[in-house]
Amino acid sequence: MHLVLLLAALYSLLPLVWLATSATKSLGEFSTTSPFELGQWHLGANLAALFAQEGGIFLVWVGNSAFYAGGGAVLGALICAACGYAIAKTSFPGRRLLFALTLAGVLVPTTALALPLYLLASQLRVVDTALAVFLPLLTNPFGVYLARVYAEAAVPDEVLEAARVDGAGELRTFFAVALPMMRPGVVTVLLFQFVGIWNNFFLPLVLLTDPELFPLSLGLFQWSTRQSQFPQYTPLVVTGSLLAVLPLVVAFLVLRRQWRAGLAAGSAR
Repeated sequence: MHLVLLLAALYSLLPLVWLATSATKSLGEFSTTSPFELGQWHLGANLAALFAQEGGIFLVWVGNSAFYAGGGAVLGALICAACGYAIAKTSFPGRRLLFALTLAGVLVPTTALALPLYLLASQLRVVDTALAVFLPLLTNPFGVYLARVYAEAAVPDEVLEAARVDGAGELRTFFAVALPMMRPGVVTVLLFQFVGIWNNFFLPLVLLTDPELFPLSLGLFQWSTRQSQFPQYTPLVVTGSLLAVLPLVVAFLVLRRQWRAGLAAGSAR
């Protein structure tokens, strides 16, 4: 079992090691050094070229990804928490059917929704705008499922009844009582949302044509398609990919305790 875990860890970490070592190389060193060998430390020059390429478009892509992933993760996690809480702790007609449809939505691949989302965006006249990418990211059936499971486990009915007896309305009960109790689960949903949106590629590819609106994933892909004709893009793509991974690592390190607690509570149920 330890050998299997070691192989899985190497499979996950070796690409990151390759990114870290390759980002230190000049263009010529990609063909004269081994994949995991450090270069002559051209990292500073690679970063300077990356930020200066095409008038600093990389920083624009960073800002776009931060907007899509940060805003989408926070608002999406809040929406998922509210939906999960409503399904778990309130009674309304069609609640079980709604939850069944939510579970069915988990099984639908994102690529199958690309064309319907494009047609909807076209009808709303928001194709090639930030809203075309941002709005669909606010919904996540799997996040609703996790929030429902966690609300069922972490929010006692007695506490909700006490809040209602004290005169609190449904919104105040959710924000002041239920949401703090659901914090580990909400952080778990937020992390899943952030990672999914940060790595989102296919939806921006379908809905966006303006490079000023591209997220990092799509922008770096556009650069990677030019490497065969313009080899100077190779160190830019590698260095940009390394920087694109860092926010995900930081997010997991900062929120790891809440994330583990949320996963453990959800799996225990």
